[in-house]
Amino acid sequence: MSSPTASGKGRRLRSWAIGFGIFLAICVFVLVFLFLAGIQCGHQPDTESTPPTASVHGDAAFATAYEERRSDVQISGAGTVIRILADDDDGSRHQRFIVALASGQTLLVAHNIDVAPRVSGLQDGDAVEFNGVYEWNEEGGVVHWTHHDPDGTHRDGWIKHEGVVYD
Repeated sequence: MSSPTASGKGRRLRSWAIGFGIFLAICVFVLVFLFLAGIQCGHQPDTESTPPTASVHGDAAFATAYEERRSDVQISGAGTVIRILADDDDGSRHQRFIVALASGQTLLVAHNIDVAPRVSGLQDGDAVEFNGVYEWNEEGGVVHWTHHDPDGTHRDGWIKHEGVVYD
């Protein structure tokens, strides 16, 4: 038979251990929540000289960026070329084409051909993968910075077409 003092200590110790376990569980939950919230909604500086830091992927990320009217988001995805546009020769030259995502959202891809090679043989109906910076507009958005940064101050982007990576 145990003494009343020993059994009281055991209950207090067990109670303390349960309370501490609950405290740890809450701390872990809060840390996980903050981590996930930081990835999804990470603050992006408004300066052009600072590159985007978080990279998000896929149609859902594009839909969220569009709905929230977000810009300066490093993003990657894949789609089908639905229209080849004329190059933009005003300032830095850009190869331009419109991509439809599986979700139906369309994006203008503006690929700087003064910095990176032109995506060769690109045609309507071709599948492409890409990584660059998303900028919101009412038509679905623009993806640019789909190339390496010669100054090393911006996260590199790329376009993949028929197994060839253009960066």
